[in-house]
Amino acid sequence: MKPAVNMADVAVRAGVSISTVSRALGGVPGVSEATRVRIRAIADELAYVVSPEASHLARGSTGRVGVVVPAIHLWYFSSVVAGLEAVLRESELDLLLYHVGGPEDRRRFFDRLPARRKVDALVVVALPMTDEQRRRLDELGVALVFAGATSEDHPWVAIDDAAAAASAVNHLVTLGHERIAMIRTVEPDGGDWQADRGRLAGFREALQRGGLPERRDFVVTVPWGPDGGARAMDRLLALPDPPTGVFAYSDEVAIGALRSLRRARVDVPGAVSLVGLDDHPMADLTDLTTVAQFPAEIGRRAAAVVLRTLGLPVPADLDGVGVDGERPGTTLVVRGTTAPPRAAGARLGLVPSTLGGSS
Repeated sequence: MKPAVNMADVAVRAGVSISTVSRALGGVPGVSEATRVRIRAIADELAYVVSPEASHLARGSTGRVGVVVPAIHLWYFSSVVAGLEAVLRESELDLLLYHVGGPEDRRRFFDRLPARRKVDALVVVALPMTDEQRRRLDELGVALVFAGATSEDHPWVAIDDAAAAASAVNHLVTLGHERIAMIRTVEPDGGDWQADRGRLAGFREALQRGGLPERRDFVVTVPWGPDGGARAMDRLLALPDPPTGVFAYSDEVAIGALRSLRRARVDVPGAVSLVGLDDHPMADLTDLTTVAQFPAEIGRRAAAVVLRTLGLPVPADLDGVGVDGERPGTTLVVRGTTAPPRAAGARLGLVPSTLGGSS
């Protein structure tokens, strides 16, 4: 006699956790519509019948929401957390923070899963993870929401990194720049960010749309941060034919690049135009052209997804937020670090800097 199909069989076939299958088949929020449809199709194919006991998920009862961040001290992450906390506090939910700042912290977190039985939901903020680490998160058996990154199996809130990067590079192309570089970034421990992959794709798309070639020596990858941006800019300036336009992964990286340009007495934007991404508070102070995103709003929307997932009321101003994937918008902010390139034939050279000379 053929053994009866159970929920674990469906989970294995779908490549998701049993809790995700339970939510999908039980009509419980917290699973993207695409994943829900795929799981239902697999259940039909396997002739799996949902029992009331199997489909029941215990509702959250801790009154706490966990938040996992890789760098709480940085502007982006602290802004996302601030947005989250403000909405959750109004709903009388406490926020429990898990700071996994390095490879060892991350390994320990995923080995021990300290949030188990302590939270009703877990928000993961732009954390680079392996497939195995994602699988471990599913074992928590709580609602998962991703902020600052997308997910195939769970609700998420994130900007379109490719579109944001393309906006930055299109600005340089429209100004007339033909030699355009990108400063990419990686984690200090060598891991990569989903956002970096998206921004590289947008950089390439904008170059292609503008009919410009991508030069391998114009794409420099460095550890994240101002120091990395400075080192990357030094490498670009050392090329025989340096770029006239540079797109940096983030504003912090761009500010490091700006330091190198100032120390080399390179005219910005006369000789080199520079664009960042984020609209960090320092971008305005340094007159940096950038593409603004709004991390506090990402946090607020992620909190709304959590509330919907837990079956709790959502604030009126967030009522339109769904659970399948949210794309907050971005805005190009033109400031003083971009301009048309100088006349053809002009050399980069050492010129008086519009940003205060050498330091």
